[in-house]
Amino acid sequence: MDALTDPWPLGRLRVPNRVLLAPLAGIGNWFVRLQAKRYGAGMAVSEMVSSHAVHYGNEKTCREMLRIDPRERSGGPVSIQLFGEDPEIMRSAAASVAAVGADAIDINMGCPVPKVKKTGAGAQLLADPDRAVALARAAVQGAGGLPVTVKLRSGLRPGETSGFDLAHRLVAEAGVAAIAFHPRSAAVHHKGSPDYELAARLVRSLPAPVILTGGLSSVARAREAFAQTGAAAVMLARGALGNPWMFTQLLGEREREAAPAEVLDELRWTIDRAVEHLGEDRATRYMRKFYPWYLTRLGLDSQSTARLQQELQESDSLEHVNALLSGARAGAVLAA
Repeated sequence: MDALTDPWPLGRLRVPNRVLLAPLAGIGNWFVRLQAKRYGAGMAVSEMVSSHAVHYGNEKTCREMLRIDPRERSGGPVSIQLFGEDPEIMRSAAASVAAVGADAIDINMGCPVPKVKKTGAGAQLLADPDRAVALARAAVQGAGGLPVTVKLRSGLRPGETSGFDLAHRLVAEAGVAAIAFHPRSAAVHHKGSPDYELAARLVRSLPAPVILTGGLSSVARAREAFAQTGAAAVMLARGALGNPWMFTQLLGEREREAAPAEVLDELRWTIDRAVEHLGEDRATRYMRKFYPWYLTRLGLDSQSTARLQQELQESDSLEHVNALLSGARAGAVLAA
């Protein structure tokens, strides 16, 4: 059986290991991907980017969401995820993504959010497999030789296996290089147990790599699911938020959990990169979504965690944020 540390081919690419960062909507910008790479991720995928915004040259989208930092290149490929429902626009967007230097392109056919589905994109494509195939084929044509992957749910509703069937068509008819498979229905979002047996069936029957995602919330669960399904790779999503050490642990380079001081140092690194990306004013607001992921790892009692969380959310400057984190660090040292 393959090991998580083994390299594997994705189209013309060589991915150095089998532990990847999943696309995280509204989160997976260049510095989140860079963080995953610093801790060993073999490939990182961007947050989902509108193919329409890319096609029409939306300035903010093209400047911020398509940004690939040179530091990301170390350690493995960078993939940009696109979503949309129009094949011609997807072809154009894929060409633009290739031009900015992406190593691979992923197409989102799994997003369960209603505002995405109502446009005919995301998981709604499971109900229109002909359009889904045309969309993927257009992306392959626009990508100019870059491998194109597709991220799929198992179906729209519990018990459905339309994603399983569509995966085979995407490979056979559209030339997709790999399938990232989340074996839960779109209807349940992230609730319930993933159907890893269905994923194993897909691995056995699909003549292309299957990347497993969904429910991989701990090192033990990721290892178990990798072994159970025989997938080519595992793709970490919410389980890695505030916990990039999970990549290192899965690759066998670390066993212990991060100490509070390490967690705070990593949060400060993240704040610095957010300032680099957005400027201090925007970074102050943007970082508020990140704090909960890190604070839960500090080992504070619930009352202290809630108080620090509230203070960070109400902070109107990063100077104040850094002062609060210095206090938390001092408390963590005393507790240790």
